[in-house]
Amino acid sequence: MAADSEPESEVFEITDFTTASEWERFISKVEEVLNDWKLIGNSLGKPLEKGVFTSGTWEEKSDEISFADFKFSVTHHYLVQESTDKEGKDEVLEDVIPQAMQDLLCMNNDFPPRAHCLVRWYGLREFVVIAPAANSDAVLSESKCNLLLSSVSIALGNTGCQVPLFVQIHHKWRRMYVGECQGPGVRTDFEMVHLRKVPNQYTHLSGLLDIFKSKIGCPLTPLPPVSIAIRFTYVLQDWQQYFWPQQPPDIDALVGGEVGGLEFGKLPFGACEDPISELHLATTWPHLTEGIIVDNDVYSDLDPIQAPHWSVRVRKADNPQCLLGDFVTEFFKICRRKESTDEILGRSTFEEEGREIADITHALSKLTEPAPVPIHKLSVSNMVHTAKKKIRKHRGVEESPLNNDVLNTILLFLFPDAASEKPLDGTSSTDNNNPPSESEEYNLYNQFKSAPSDSLTYKLALCLCMINFYHGGLKGVAHLWQEFVLEMRFRWENNFLIPGLASGPPDLRCCLLHQKLQMLNCCIERKKARDEGRKTNTSDNVTNTYPGDAGKAGDQLGPDNLKDMDKEKGEMGKSWDSWSDSEEEFFECLSDTEELKGNGQEGGKKGGPKEMANLKPEGRLIQHGKLTLLHNGEPLYIPVTQEPAPMTEDLLEEQSEVLAKLGTSAEGAHLRARMQSACLLSDMESFKAANPGCFLEDFVRWYSPRDYIEEETIDEKGNMVLKGELSARMKIPSNMWVEAWETAKPIPARRQRRLFDDTREAEKVLHYLAVQKPADLARHLLPCVIHAAVLKVKEEESLENISSVKKIIKQIISHSSKVLHFPNPEDKKLEEIIHQITNVEAIIARARSLKAKFGTERCEQEEEKEDLERFVSCLLEQPEVLVVGAGRGHAGRIIHKLFVNAQRAAAMAPAEEELKRTGSPEERRQNSVSDFPPPAGRELILRSTVPRPAPYSRALPQRMYSVLTREDFRLAGRMKVTGGDVWHAASGTAHTSTDVMTKIY
Repeated sequence: MAADSEPESEVFEITDFTTASEWERFISKVEEVLNDWKLIGNSLGKPLEKGVFTSGTWEEKSDEISFADFKFSVTHHYLVQESTDKEGKDEVLEDVIPQAMQDLLCMNNDFPPRAHCLVRWYGLREFVVIAPAANSDAVLSESKCNLLLSSVSIALGNTGCQVPLFVQIHHKWRRMYVGECQGPGVRTDFEMVHLRKVPNQYTHLSGLLDIFKSKIGCPLTPLPPVSIAIRFTYVLQDWQQYFWPQQPPDIDALVGGEVGGLEFGKLPFGACEDPISELHLATTWPHLTEGIIVDNDVYSDLDPIQAPHWSVRVRKADNPQCLLGDFVTEFFKICRRKESTDEILGRSTFEEEGREIADITHALSKLTEPAPVPIHKLSVSNMVHTAKKKIRKHRGVEESPLNNDVLNTILLFLFPDAASEKPLDGTSSTDNNNPPSESEEYNLYNQFKSAPSDSLTYKLALCLCMINFYHGGLKGVAHLWQEFVLEMRFRWENNFLIPGLASGPPDLRCCLLHQKLQMLNCCIERKKARDEGRKTNTSDNVTNTYPGDAGKAGDQLGPDNLKDMDKEKGEMGKSWDSWSDSEEEFFECLSDTEELKGNGQEGGKKGGPKEMANLKPEGRLIQHGKLTLLHNGEPLYIPVTQEPAPMTEDLLEEQSEVLAKLGTSAEGAHLRARMQSACLLSDMESFKAANPGCFLEDFVRWYSPRDYIEEETIDEKGNMVLKGELSARMKIPSNMWVEAWETAKPIPARRQRRLFDDTREAEKVLHYLAVQKPADLARHLLPCVIHAAVLKVKEEESLENISSVKKIIKQIISHSSKVLHFPNPEDKKLEEIIHQITNVEAIIARARSLKAKFGTERCEQEEEKEDLERFVSCLLEQPEVLVVGAGRGHAGRIIHKLFVNAQRAAAMAPAEEELKRTGSPEERRQNSVSDFPPPAGRELILRSTVPRPAPYSRALPQRMYSVLTREDFRLAGRMKVTGGDVWHAASGTAHTSTDVMTKIY
């Protein structure tokens, strides 16, 4: 048994050589990607048009593959072109070389200003790149490079793909690529050399021609002609005598009424530095042959003045400092601050003020005092006296963030009525220099939810923005806001209307702070009217007479102004201005109401219209056309009514929350209806007082005509008569209208309890303003600042007329209108808006800089001026602009002069030497100072069609691209051979800083 088990214990290792290796799997993945992208076979497109590499649309698609645990990204770059029909193509195009090889001889896109580096170096319209997926990874060893190139070659051969395929080697910053393209019987090797130090023999054309000829190794004698395309790039950095035209800001000019050289209250504009850092002039010789020109280390025929093609591009300064952008950005930073006004300025300035007004009964008692309220003369000293007195208690005068001169200037700008001897009357002041209210610029506040450009809120935002930037920063903002709040209280207590605010209820389209100020103005207006009415009543002892008011109201109200519950309550009855300044007064007590009880008021509940008919009518405004009361035929009069209480959006939101909390129960619904019917009840009482003996039907005919339905009927005598009745909703049992009518008593508006308590609302507004932190204030006013910035940008753009800027401004307005309508917009979105505004400012500054440098305003001929303006506009919008006429055109002569001035300044040459710069190129070359500096970049493209490697081989196009800069030298060659010839070429070369060449075979 032991002998039998001995053979079984032996183990034999079997190696399966049919299993795919990692290398084979990698090749399979490459082939799979090429098949998925349908890059198999020959695909010829139409010939390339001039400039299509820059103006055309480039697209790319990517995938990821791996070689063992090393990940690669595969990217397909291609120029979008019209697809061609592939049917029958294989039969017709069997022996045609690939598209990439045919494009070698195309000279329409030799030096594209904006394209992928491989497009510029090899002139390709389509290619695939395999590169390490991670930026930190790199293919550095020779063996790995060989392995990748072998994989590429096998994958192209197996799939029949004719699109060039590249592999990125070495570190990515070097942009080193090697690749291959295969076709029927031909192969192209893409080779590259990259050096940090430039060999002296390769700094000119003759040395590069030697490299090209040795590389192609043509066996023919003489060699076929070599076609040459050359481009030299000259860089202008010193703008000598063309200073940046932006005026520096004058900080000290604020006291004189100006800031930053601009009128006070307007935002500054422009860049503080030249937004154009460099001008690049590219001189091109597109079609040359080696026998025409000479360019070696001793002599060169390549004079930039004689170049047939000139093109210019400008290099923009990175993030130039712009005044408008800085203003808005610094103001936006306040939104992130957490300090309160008291913490910034010290002990509360409003502490003593709060003690004086703590007892609200004291404030209310002033309303019932018979003596008129004393009104002092309004002046700047009155504005700041109280605040200054209290601030000085806690800190020295020299510590105040704003001095008196600056503060007085700002307050006079915000409150121009303070400088006049005559106090402001019932109308708000407006600025005659503002745009008309129907203009698009004026109505931007609707979209931004800011404030009109002539309003106090808008001006306050500009002032705070400037104070934050120029005077005291956050402390200055807190100081000015404190003074502003004290001024608001001063105006409330002394019945001075706030200027720069539209009359009427708060405009819900504006920011909340603007609504609060409008609400305070409404309170001042009501309080002022009541005080004036009491004063008149005390002096004249005249009551219940208002013939003049009736006439005035008659102009305001007519049959078209009939009240409808479906309409806004702001249209109901006569406005406060038209009657509250009369001799009538409000009575908060119940004494008069109690007297009326015995005078027939209860008749409304017990069928008492007959008793009510005996009452004396009160509170009539005007007769309502030809309408009469249904039961007694008396004329129907429109009563004097109270206006609904004005409300800001936060009050409306609070009211909505309260009503929503009542729930959906019957009791909650009934309570909600009663809360909402306060104004209805007041109007019913006014209507009963003005029309004794009236019924609910009479009230509905005036208040809600659609709820009174009239039909033509035939009476007993056969006559056609109108018969009316209430609508179905008015006949619903327990209808709120019926309940309110039965509850209503004939009390004129002047004796009713006020729907709007101006004293309480004013104190609420003043408290709201006083507790605002600078960050809260900045949040409220930021829409106004953005609004002002957009208006400033539009104003400046109209002077330059840049089409691209117009489009960006429209995008800013659209974006801002969406963001700013939210109560608390995100900081990131606000930063995007500010960044867009800054970009537009920089574009306009660049346009002005270029116009100043090219002297568009100094052109005497209108045609030349238009050409220059068009040229400058193209420089802003296009990556590279062709100079019409090259160095002999109008723009070319200006560019030449710019370089000459810069060269003379660099060499400190006298101005007289400029006279020597005329004549032939040889004469100019003999001068001590050349017109142009040494080229910052030299680009050459060498082309030829030769058979390789044997004389009987197929003649194929060859190409080599060379670029030489001060610290970089690169050669990119495309060498072709026929597929049947045995030829081993360097398919990629790389050089280190020591110029050691590594060839990959």
